[in-house]
Amino acid sequence: MTKPVPRGWRAFLSPGHWTQYFADLSFGFENLMMHKLRSLLTMLGMIFGVAAVIAMLSIGAGARKQVMALIEQMGVRNVIVEAREAVAWEDMEKVRKLSEGLTLRDFRVIRSNVSDVVEATPRKRFVPSRMVPKPAHDMPVVFGVRPNYQQIAGLALSAGRFFNEDESQSAAPVAVLGQGALAALFGQTEAVGRYVKVNEQWFHVIGVAGPQLSAQTAAGSLPAQDLNNLIYVPLNAALLRLEDSRSNMKDEIDGIYLQMSSSLETLPASDVVRSLLNTSHRNAGDFNVIAPAELLAQQQRTQHIFDLVMVAIASISLLVGGIGIMNIMLASILERTREIGVRRALGARQRDVVRQFLVEAVLISLLGGLIGIGFGFGISRLIAWLAGWSTVTTASSILLAFLFSVSVGLLFGIYPARKAARLDPVEAIRYE
Repeated sequence: MTKPVPRGWRAFLSPGHWTQYFADLSFGFENLMMHKLRSLLTMLGMIFGVAAVIAMLSIGAGARKQVMALIEQMGVRNVIVEAREAVAWEDMEKVRKLSEGLTLRDFRVIRSNVSDVVEATPRKRFVPSRMVPKPAHDMPVVFGVRPNYQQIAGLALSAGRFFNEDESQSAAPVAVLGQGALAALFGQTEAVGRYVKVNEQWFHVIGVAGPQLSAQTAAGSLPAQDLNNLIYVPLNAALLRLEDSRSNMKDEIDGIYLQMSSSLETLPASDVVRSLLNTSHRNAGDFNVIAPAELLAQQQRTQHIFDLVMVAIASISLLVGGIGIMNIMLASILERTREIGVRRALGARQRDVVRQFLVEAVLISLLGGLIGIGFGFGISRLIAWLAGWSTVTTASSILLAFLFSVSVGLLFGIYPARKAARLDPVEAIRYE
């Protein structure tokens, strides 16, 4: 035997209960249409508030997606050491009195003292003074690395292959082009099998790397670098074949990549690497140790704070819109005092009057929120087109802005609705 439905739920589920709401909704919509301009002006606060929330969050989500993808591309299991180059010659002289810079000996010390390292490679960065074919745009940068760099950096190839261990040991003049270097040197033509002259040395192109994300600005301690405008060559080839200044003012190598067995090992490993280098470099401060896993966690915390601040700023417009709704509803009470009195005289209860005015207030915020969603989406697309930024409009941002707008309408409609319901019916009917 089924249990009887409670009286409250029976009343809530009854058709008559919902008929009253539909009637109030229809009546409220008619009142808004009778004063179109006033209704639109009242909605503006909600429209701009919702649009601001969506636009702010879409910009933040786009920036977060781009930075997160860049950090993940760096490898959450990796630890990266970057040589820090002094800008002024005087500063470089001071540093060289303490440290000879990043060297292969540093790499060997780190490799022998840091546990749980799966793969590791030094890196020598080289900027050519001339190149054949002549680049159409910026001069590509040469990266001298070991073959396992492909695994460490997660480098995918779109054509050909990466150089192997034999070619690396023999300093073979072979090269793999990035997408930007390919476009600058050969345009849309096939590059594998052709030759590139870097200063005075010819390199045989054996592969082309796939496209990579690049930071326009520095990410953490990692300098801004177009990762597509690169040419990868064996480390020994970069050290032995390419012309380079061998003064004591130059680092023997300028980067070290370590891939750990787990992302949990990156922070302890980065502390050990930093300690080893501080000791051998006598605290010269001529290097940076970057742990992408730490950057990822830091970026997530920063983005969370950014989202909260942006929502708080954009919500001010919603609060202003709510004040506008309260103001127009209070003015509406004065205009419709006789109407309220007649309704009360015909048997309408206070809660019926409250429901009527609340429905109208929520209807204003609801329509304003819907228009604001479209407006905010358009603003985010416009910003992406004009500024070249990446924007992502998420369902959560739309839902947050919409619920906030409806809640504001409900909150700021309560006081006018209760004031209308408390009017004396006799005095209201006589009101002129």
